[in-house]
Amino acid sequence: MQGTLTIRQQQVLDFIEAHQGRHGLAPSLREIQAHLGLASPFGVQRHVAALEKKGALHRLAGKARGLLHPAHHPGSALLRIPLYGVIPAGRPTDAEQQPDSHVAVDAASLGLRPTAKLFALRVRGDSMIGANIVEDDIVFLTPREPRPRDIVAALIDGESTLKRFLTQRGRSFLRAENPRYPDLLPTSELVIQGVMVGLLRRQSAA
Repeated sequence: MQGTLTIRQQQVLDFIEAHQGRHGLAPSLREIQAHLGLASPFGVQRHVAALEKKGALHRLAGKARGLLHPAHHPGSALLRIPLYGVIPAGRPTDAEQQPDSHVAVDAASLGLRPTAKLFALRVRGDSMIGANIVEDDIVFLTPREPRPRDIVAALIDGESTLKRFLTQRGRSFLRAENPRYPDLLPTSELVIQGVMVGLLRRQSAA
């Protein structure tokens, strides 16, 4: 999988998607430049070239406004996944909660169909280091019923957390991948918000 997008690249991508959605065609480089307040179109060209290299944009040959966002490209497998802040956090499937931002990833890199329903959370803390999940990683999850030993985002007695899902004697509970943390047994409620299907270790932007 190619590296994740920088903040500026994501801004360019978001503007192209919004422009195509409203007008049915891509913005010009000068329109992108004006929207983002950049000093020159050459900076826009660099960001667009990087987005093409990462597979976040496609270009139609022979067209003046030939940039095509994957959301408007029926054959694209790039997923734009909503990022709902950190875990532990509020319940990401709550209809009233809005994503902080989006993460663009290739469906094939996660072994998923382009139609998969996904959300993302940024990891806070060290309770899952034994599963090679560390602070500031982004985990991708899908809402489905968990199987024993799945890593899940769960709401346990009103608090959200990322842990391994286990069952014993017919009772479900959560376990950290760090011996410093105890098992979590619900006293009243255990709601599985999503099962982890992928992870992105974000690197600092160049």
